Amino acid sequence: MGPDGRQKSDGSFLSLSPCGRRERDLPETLQRLRALLLKREGGDRVMAEVLATVPKVGLEAVLVAVELVLESGAVNAEHIHNVLARLRPTPVIPKVETDLTVSEAPVADAGRYDQLRAEEVGHA
Repeated sequence: MGPDGRQKSDGSFLSLSPCGRRERDLPETLQRLRALLLKREGGDRVMAEVLATVPKVGLEAVLVAVELVLESGAVNAEHIHNVLARLRPTPVIPKVETDLTVSEAPVADAGRYDQLRAEEVGHA
């Protein structure tokens, strides 16, 4: 048992990849990550979290993110998730057809804002 009362894992479940393959079949990048993480307290949980993202985003995306994180030297699950989020393409916003037009172009006018703030408001 660990100090928090939970049973400690020996990391044996990490010998399988998400596809059920043995550790030697893991891509080299994931093997490097695993070796680095298992030297740390809680590294088995971080590795499990990384492997759990494979079905969600795909193996290639995880491999690219792990490679970038390994190069940076700041290896943790949050960093890997952040890199994965940055690698996702931004969704294309569809154009909306409308007959509405702007009759007066907007103007940045801080003086108008200050004037509105200075006016007495009865409901506040």
